[in-house]
Amino acid sequence: MKEQYQFMISKKNLILTIASMGIFVEALDIAIINLTIPSIQAQFNISNDQVQWLQTLYVLLYGGFLIIGGKLSDVIGRKKIFMIGAALFLLTSLGAGLSGSFVILAFYRAVQGLAAALIMPSALSIVTHTFTEKNERSKAIGIFSSFAAIGSGSGLSMGGIISTYWGWHWVFLINVPILALVIFTSWYYLDADGPRDQKKSPDLISGFILVAALLMLSYGVHELGNFQKHYLLLPALAIAIVICMKVLFTRLTTLKDPLIDLSIFRSPTVVTANGVFFLLGSFWTGYLFIISLLLQKDMDFSAAKSGLLLVPFSILSALVAKFALPAIMKRLNIARTGFLGMTMMLISAVLLAASLMTGHSLILILLSAAFASGLGITISYTGLSVLSIQDIPSQHYGLASSLATTSYFLGAGIGLSILTLFMTSKNVTASVTPLSIVILGIYAFIGLSWLIVFIRNQSTTQKRAIQVSK
Repeated sequence: MKEQYQFMISKKNLILTIASMGIFVEALDIAIINLTIPSIQAQFNISNDQVQWLQTLYVLLYGGFLIIGGKLSDVIGRKKIFMIGAALFLLTSLGAGLSGSFVILAFYRAVQGLAAALIMPSALSIVTHTFTEKNERSKAIGIFSSFAAIGSGSGLSMGGIISTYWGWHWVFLINVPILALVIFTSWYYLDADGPRDQKKSPDLISGFILVAALLMLSYGVHELGNFQKHYLLLPALAIAIVICMKVLFTRLTTLKDPLIDLSIFRSPTVVTANGVFFLLGSFWTGYLFIISLLLQKDMDFSAAKSGLLLVPFSILSALVAKFALPAIMKRLNIARTGFLGMTMMLISAVLLAASLMTGHSLILILLSAAFASGLGITISYTGLSVLSIQDIPSQHYGLASSLATTSYFLGAGIGLSILTLFMTSKNVTASVTPLSIVILGIYAFIGLSWLIVFIRNQSTTQKRAIQVSK
């Protein structure tokens, strides 16, 4: 009996490792590309506002199809969708690594985002269905989430080292053997999917409409600086976006099984969590983009040196997640935990602006990275993740969690398009200007202000409830 119990534990841990490795790779790919940007720009002779599409396409397709990926895992089976997503990510990584033109690279990068949207929800579903006891499940989800945080945190340093010594192609090709191992072990060790769910197929049309609207919005923002050149195209895009959103709203309010149950947004907590998550995605993706250009193009550091400088903050992020975060969440409620994280993001933007005003002070840049990469992203992401499922019925937890992640990645795509709009200037030789740092600071400041209002309203409501009870 004891041996059987130990076998079950070891099998569960193996399943957790497989799911965690899948999420590690897709999280890694968000950050790992950033320190390769100058190399990609040099090879294909492209500007900052062009190269940002490698991130924008990835995160928009990731966020846009994430909810569909979750529903497909329920209808078709979490093991099948996980393996399909991993196989698609492997093939697109291989294609991206072997790309001979920027257009082909951008195409594969976009489809990578779609693959990630299949991996993320199915991997989480595998974990939650494997670990059924409440405390065991919480611990497993914590480990699973830490792999995502470590992947995102270590991507910058790994990308710099790999691109310097092997070339930028290998930041994609390195995924191939890892995912091959994930697919192989998934085939043998993941439990087979149960009988197919008899629910209707997910609303794919709404998903495509959402992604189309967001891509048009990103492109429209990207081209605002060239309004005179596109004075007919931009108004046409605006009309098309309005039509798409109108059609989407109609579908979501009339279909029996819509892609998103809009009633979930009646909760102020859900609205706040998703709004601030959107701003966090805007800040974090923009920060990664800016710091890679700042270190390499404006300070002439190699990608390897830039990566090595950022290694300590990857380690700090893991240590904070393991040791400091549980203590913080015991002392502060969830909203205040998110507030603390966003405060650190704002401080990191202030430090980054100060570094520009003092002639690119390396100490200030590293302090900024410590606040953003080492502390802020771990604390704010975890706090907002928990906040996103508060005050709603348990049957909506899956949808609420998917919406929060979707908001984060949509913010990453839209926010990066806005940021690069303010980075394009013919009169400035530096890649990173003070104005671009100000935009980052605005993202953090709005998120912080939103949380302050929410916390105050929450406190007022609690006081009223206490007075009524008396």
